[in-house]
Amino acid sequence: MILKENETLEDLLIDGLKIIQNKSLYRFSSDAVLLSRFASFKKGDVVADFCAGSGIVGLHYYALNKGVLRVDGYEIQAELADTFQRTIEYNNLQDKIFCYNMPIQEISKQKNDGYSLILCNPPYKKKNSGGTNPEGHIAVCRHEIAVTLEEIISIAYKKLKVGGRFCMCQRVERLTDALSLMRQYKIEPYKLQFVTSGQNPKPYLFLVEGVKCVTRQLTVLETINN
Repeated sequence: MILKENETLEDLLIDGLKIIQNKSLYRFSSDAVLLSRFASFKKGDVVADFCAGSGIVGLHYYALNKGVLRVDGYEIQAELADTFQRTIEYNNLQDKIFCYNMPIQEISKQKNDGYSLILCNPPYKKKNSGGTNPEGHIAVCRHEIAVTLEEIISIAYKKLKVGGRFCMCQRVERLTDALSLMRQYKIEPYKLQFVTSGQNPKPYLFLVEGVKCVTRQLTVLETINN
């Protein structure tokens, strides 16, 4: 495999798996790794990764959990999707992980009720809130330009099986938005964890998992430092 200009091959440190990263495009952060570690696992999981970027969340979740049947990654930006696809091919995972260069709003109705788990590291900033990054491809990853939090959660509800889980990370200032939207779309939050950074005791991030159409008591896990 020949890397393109500005690309590097980074080791996931699991089973020899590697991921292609482009220095000119949006690169994954530790938040994505925290999400894939936080998400619960059930043998035979059929997984969707919304806002997949270069594929880190779905790939890392697959690497961590033996027994995942399939991962479908959805990424709207062609350059990131191309990077993701070549990562799949490099690791010979074409029969397990699939990249779709498309907006999640266009996922086929045939996928309704099809997933046991949906993962999402979404854009953190609300649409039309504050300045956007001048680099268009980075702005799409960080701001609700191509998709909103409500669209993500409402589409997750349609695509999940009853009892399926939805798991995402988000900035703490969006906590009320996330929990209220999950309940609105019948995805009951049942696991929540806050994340701090360095010496700052105030959390900057939260991880949440909910289940479709099943009543569960909310458990708040011990805060972790990233």
